[in-house]
Amino acid sequence: MPSEAEMAAARQKMIAKRFGGATANTGGKGAVRRKKKSSSRSSSAQSDAKLTGALKKLGATNIPGVEEVNLFKEDGKVIHFVNPKLQASIGANTFIVSGASETKPLQDLLPSIVSQLGMDNIAQLQQAMAAQGMGGDVQKGVVEEDDDDDDVPDLVDGNFEEISEK
Repeated sequence: MPSEAEMAAARQKMIAKRFGGATANTGGKGAVRRKKKSSSRSSSAQSDAKLTGALKKLGATNIPGVEEVNLFKEDGKVIHFVNPKLQASIGANTFIVSGASETKPLQDLLPSIVSQLGMDNIAQLQQAMAAQGMGGDVQKGVVEEDDDDDDVPDLVDGNFEEISEK
């Protein structure tokens, strides 16, 4: 007959085995077989596939020949895309701009971006110029030019044809 110490050890071993003690067996004899191997996809690849599927449902078509896209934010910054991929779904009123982007202040893009500014952006530009001390008289998007006529020659009285034949 086993001793009380052996009996207590056997009971502890049985309880641990039956009720999930520290040593839980995974695999081996009697384990449930996995039916299918799960494949892991990266989250970016998965989201790209979902996005492509959604664009196909919208019927978005590519628009070629777009050199740059500027998105104006309310805080005075501009999201600037150079050579983006542009797609549009006119029926859904949806435009998709994808590619490398940079967020820049409005002042960094100023010389080339003036034709794209709306009335609210011009008001922001006026405030920014006043804050920087550039002040100037900027009224409704029209910058007052200096009277520098040094590069334009004075007109000559007379017949232009005669002067050009000389």
